[in-house]
Amino acid sequence: MTAPVLRLRDVRKSFGITEVLRGIDLDVDAHEVVALIGASGSGKSTLLRTINLLEPLNDGQIWLAGVDISAPGVAADTVRGRIGVVFQHFNLFPHFSVLDNVTLASRHVHGIPRGVAEARGLELLDRIGLADQARSFPDRLSGGQQQRAAIVRAIATNPEVLLLDEITSALDPELVTEVLDLVRDLKADGTTIVMATHEMAFARDVADRVVFLDRGVVAEQGTPAEVFGSPREARTREFLSRFLG
Repeated sequence: MTAPVLRLRDVRKSFGITEVLRGIDLDVDAHEVVALIGASGSGKSTLLRTINLLEPLNDGQIWLAGVDISAPGVAADTVRGRIGVVFQHFNLFPHFSVLDNVTLASRHVHGIPRGVAEARGLELLDRIGLADQARSFPDRLSGGQQQRAAIVRAIATNPEVLLLDEITSALDPELVTEVLDLVRDLKADGTTIVMATHEMAFARDVADRVVFLDRGVVAEQGTPAEVFGSPREARTREFLSRFLG
């Protein structure tokens, strides 16, 4: 068996006296889509931020492709260059064109020549129907288009893991589908994805594994059929009853 692309052991994170992550263990295999579900405050976003080293751990270890990225002295920017991340809000640079946003990391972090980076950027934008907006500024795009552009920016460097943090929560309902359709395409392409989501139906249809976080711990995990169809824990059943009726 091959080693997981991502491995977390006893990951803990506190803000002051508030313990947000209370010993998270999680493995993510190559080409696997893992959906993190749970109530607001359960630790989903904080967990993603610790994986990307945006938040320092209080304890525990994280390995990416067998390398301990939580070890002292690890260059955080180098690690982030191997991980794609998309947040709730699009975070596109408003003074750069869509194409410049998409190619920025490729050119300045990975040293890819502009022509090569732009060719890949245009190819990706064409795949999501935004090639004609490549030279536009983000404020000319709809929210759904901006979020799709943000996802393309995250995958333009071929990251080893793609982290998606509630990427539809800031969108109007009619724009959610176009963004989730892109995530379906990424799954079909074999992208390794860890996504925090409140879209239960989408998690049930697309994820390979669902992880229910409750008060900073993994309360339950399994296939979508197991977690949504026959959850073992009372807390999981209580949470899902709000969404699934």
